[in-house]
Amino acid sequence: MKYVTAVGEKSFTIDINEAGSINVNGQPRALDFQSIDNGGLYSVLVDNKSFEALVEQGEGEYRVLIAGTLYHVKVVDERAKRLAEAGGAFTPTSGELTIKSPMPGLIVAIPVKDGDVVKKGQVLIVLESMKMENELKAPRDGTVTAIKVTPRQAVEQGQALLTLA
Repeated sequence: MKYVTAVGEKSFTIDINEAGSINVNGQPRALDFQSIDNGGLYSVLVDNKSFEALVEQGEGEYRVLIAGTLYHVKVVDERAKRLAEAGGAFTPTSGELTIKSPMPGLIVAIPVKDGDVVKKGQVLIVLESMKMENELKAPRDGTVTAIKVTPRQAVEQGQALLTLA
């Protein structure tokens, strides 16, 4: 599973492989961590260097204290990042808007129909990808003017799903 991690102004792509090994920005790293207690204290080995880290989960981020330095860390898995980018990209407030698939998958449900008036945040399409159901929501208020897919249809990343006006 890939994660995008922001530590301050720096961004890292972390790929955790099935064997438990990791790559950070494409570079393999040796990593081992063990919980020391149930209060968020960890023993961490990174490339054979030992650290103690105190980890506390906050609102939308983790606070990590290592050797007296506090780091504010945001972590998003790649799938969630794609969904956020698909729904949170610059959205025109008027005119025609095509909703595209953020990833390959299978259309599970289409809870709207042509002509429906929808509100921002309303579910337009349910897309199954990597055995998970993802709700694609309206990025703004509008009217559904064209549905370009059907339930149980396989779709590719970037494929047009429906149009809002």
